[in-house]
Amino acid sequence: MVHQLRIYEIFEQNKAAFHARFRDHASRIMQTYGFSILAMWETRTDARTEFVYLLAWPDEATKTAAWAAFMADEEWKEVKRVTSAEHGALVGEIEDRLLVPLPYSPASV
Repeated sequence: MVHQLRIYEIFEQNKAAFHARFRDHASRIMQTYGFSILAMWETRTDARTEFVYLLAWPDEATKTAAWAAFMADEEWKEVKRVTSAEHGALVGEIEDRLLVPLPYSPASV
């Protein structure tokens, strides 16, 4: 089992639109491709607001294939096109981290 940590910079002026898009569309479409979202958070630093979520995958190959299928999904492409046209850019910088448990980590037991 591996976990994936995703961190999106989101913008205060259209934060509600971002959350609506993720809640109502992205997470639903992701589920059709086997995404297992464990938790979601919002955090703020001095410099920016971030949306953070944690995914669980059986292995890295499954993660890679699922992301490719999701990004190619026609409904998702249309949702992104429509929401971006209406609200502008909803996401800035994206950080993507693959978290592999260490042998002594409680998560690896």
